[in-house]
Amino acid sequence: MSVRPDSKISNSTFLLTGFPGLERDYPWLSIPFSCIYVMVLSGNCLVLHVIRTERSLHEPMFYFLAMLALTDLCMGLSTVHTVLGILWGLSREIGLDACIAQTFFVHGLSCVESGVLLAMAFDRFTAICSPLRYTSILTNARISNIGVVILGRSFLFITAPIVRLKFFHYCRPRILSHSFCLHQDLLRLACSDIRFNSFYALALVICTLLLDSVLIFISYILILRSVLTIASQEERLKSLKTCVSHICAVLVFYIPIIGLTMVHRFGKHLSPVVHALMGNIYILFPPLMNPIIYSIKTQQIRNRIQRWFIKQT
Repeated sequence: MSVRPDSKISNSTFLLTGFPGLERDYPWLSIPFSCIYVMVLSGNCLVLHVIRTERSLHEPMFYFLAMLALTDLCMGLSTVHTVLGILWGLSREIGLDACIAQTFFVHGLSCVESGVLLAMAFDRFTAICSPLRYTSILTNARISNIGVVILGRSFLFITAPIVRLKFFHYCRPRILSHSFCLHQDLLRLACSDIRFNSFYALALVICTLLLDSVLIFISYILILRSVLTIASQEERLKSLKTCVSHICAVLVFYIPIIGLTMVHRFGKHLSPVVHALMGNIYILFPPLMNPIIYSIKTQQIRNRIQRWFIKQT
C-alpha cells in the first residue's frame, strides 16, 4: 500500500516511507535487508570480540578499530527497528519523541565515525612518520581522552538543534522521506522558524565532516611525503600497506555521504526509490563493509578469525 499525503496520522506521530512503488515486493526486499543487518551486527561484534580476547591486538591501532566497530554496531541498532518494521509490515508510524531520539543517534554516530576515522589517520601518521615515538605518543590515557573528545564533540554539539525539534509546529503532511528519521527531513515538515537549525546544521557539517575529511587528506599527504623518503621500495610498500584498510574505510564512509548529498541537491527529478536507496546505503554501507575490509586487509585479525573458526570445526 503506497503512502499518500491524505493518510490519517495522529498529531504525535510521523509516517515513515520505505521504497515507494515497491510495496508489493516488501516480503522479498526484507530478505536481503535482514541479511545485511545480521551481517552488520555479527561482523562488528566479531571484530570487537577478536580485539578484546587477543592480547596481541591490544595496541593503539586496534583500540581505534574497536571504536569504529562499536560505532558501526550502534548505527545498525539505531535504524534496524524502523527499516525492518516497514519491510515486515509491522508499522510505518513513529512517535515524535522516538523520531527525535533516532535523529540524535543517527547524526551523532555519523559525527563519531568521522572523528574516529580522523583519529585513525593520526594513528597511521604517527606510526609511519614517528615510529620510535609511537607508543609514547599514543598512550592508553591519550587514546581514552581522544575517545571522550570525539563523543563530546559529536553528541554535545548536536543537542541544541535536536532538542529544538521537540518544540516545532509540524503543520505539513507528516510523511518522512526515508525509513528512518533525519534532521533535514523533520525540518522540511516544520512550519516554525527553522533558520537556527538550518544554519547550525550547516556549520556543524563544515566543522566536523568537512574539516575531518580535509585533515585526513592532509595527513595522507604528509604520510606520502614521509614514505617517499624511504630508500627501499619494499619498505615503502610495507608502510603504505598499513594504510590500505583505513583508506578503504574512509572511502566507504564519505562516498555514500557525497552520493546522498548529490541526490538531494541535483536529483529531485529522480524516482523516490533512488532517494530511499541512497539513504539506506548511507546508513548501512559503512557498518557492513568495515568489518569485511579489516578482516581481509588486517593480517592479525584475519589470522585470529581463521584460528577461531578452525577450532570451532
